Amino acid sequence: MKENHETMTDVQLVQLALRTPDAYLYLIKRYETKLTRYIHRVTSVTREEAEDLLQEIFIKVYRNLNGFNQKLKFSSWIYRIAHNEIINYGYKKRALPNMIRMDSPDVDASFVTAEARNEEEAATGLESRESRERMMQALLELPLKYREVLVLRFFDEKSYGEISDILRKPEGTVATLISRAKKKFRKIASEHQLGEMLEL
Repeated sequence: MKENHETMTDVQLVQLALRTPDAYLYLIKRYETKLTRYIHRVTSVTREEAEDLLQEIFIKVYRNLNGFNQKLKFSSWIYRIAHNEIINYGYKKRALPNMIRMDSPDVDASFVTAEARNEEEAATGLESRESRERMMQALLELPLKYREVLVLRFFDEKSYGEISDILRKPEGTVATLISRAKKKFRKIASEHQLGEMLEL
């Protein structure tokens, strides 16, 4: 009987990939869109740079796949690797924390807004799409450590425990970061007259 890769758990796919390296493509397919969005939300790098980062992430995941503790959550593990690669990229570019500034010549802001538009259903209307674009632009003004926890919590819908695993910080520290990030975002949103976003 042929295995249905779409219904397999992450751990089952990891086990399959360890037995049959070609099966690693199924893990890539499962996570490439999620990680691409994550990269753009927390870094706003160019499309080409995001592709390079994504490739490095999947290479690192593949090389360390045998060391993955299958009692843990794979999604947290792969996001942790993505987080580390993003940090390393920032240091290589000597752009932290300014790597996320809208006025950087390397920032492809049009891709950020396009990505936001793609997530909106047509039925939500132009006003909702514009509000989302303005929210994404406001997020760009946050320091990386604050933007990342907001993205993980409210975009990727990660629990405090998962964020703790990804960032390797205690849950109490994660809660504090999220609280401070929300306050800073509310201030920025207010400056941008994004009243509907202040409930974050």
